[in-house]
Amino acid sequence: ARKRRPKGHFAAGAARAKRPRGGGRQLEAGMRGILITCNMNERKCVGEAYSLLGEYGDLLYGPEQFSDHEERLSGSDREEDEDDVEAALKKEVGQIRASTEQKLRRFQSVESGANNVVFIRTQGIEPENLVHHILKDMHTTKKKKTRVILRMLPISGTCKAFMEDMKKYTETFFEPWFKAPNKGTFQIVYKARNNSHMSREEVIKELAGIVGSLNPENKVDLNNPQYTVVVEIIKTVCCLSVVRDYVLFRKYNLQEVVKSNKEDAQQNPSSLTEEQNSEVVKAETKEEEKSSKEVKEENK
Repeated sequence: ARKRRPKGHFAAGAARAKRPRGGGRQLEAGMRGILITCNMNERKCVGEAYSLLGEYGDLLYGPEQFSDHEERLSGSDREEDEDDVEAALKKEVGQIRASTEQKLRRFQSVESGANNVVFIRTQGIEPENLVHHILKDMHTTKKKKTRVILRMLPISGTCKAFMEDMKKYTETFFEPWFKAPNKGTFQIVYKARNNSHMSREEVIKELAGIVGSLNPENKVDLNNPQYTVVVEIIKTVCCLSVVRDYVLFRKYNLQEVVKSNKEDAQQNPSSLTEEQNSEVVKAETKEEEKSSKEVKEENK
């Protein structure tokens, strides 16, 4: 005779199947972190991300310090727990949970809302500085450190992906780079996933206008910009960053940046020729146009 399954077995399985990646934590407005694209294997991507970010995070910010006061019990607590096994068990479970949360404090994976995209929430660090340092080191050493991670983009700010919210948010967000007396040449790159209500042309036009309003000396440069404004929209969340050396570091692609290049060996960051920059910008434009068509087709 077939052994009967315990009551609720299938319901529990269904609940596990529906549980989102990232342990229930989801990308939302107000988060900062690092957006990572990968080649199909998201679980391995998260593992690689923790390893790589942990390595360079320790170098730049020192080993992460964990508080162990919750793991130590006072004498009175020990005596009470000896008489109450259930209370002791609950306390131990709480300690394990607290310890796990502490270990994920600096870098924590959350559900991004898009396939082949991982979001690592950061706390206590500057995402743009950390990612730039990683890419600069890999570009110099040409040492490949990942297998499934493709691009790694720092996300310095997030807001709701609606035009009015984005305009209001970026008026302040852009100030460190573009508000007078600060100035610079720039380009805007745009990517939308699982979102059909935003217009690429409208977003670029509005954000470029805001940069110009902060200082009229800010100028668009698609060949050799000092800064690249990265706009990544996933569902109803807009992820933003302003990065340097976007072209030199192959659009922040970890697989491409380690490839040997005779010209790269003779150049410093931000010094690619105008022709080289033009080629990468054209490739980026084609990729964005293709993405736009895919989004429209998916929502027909």
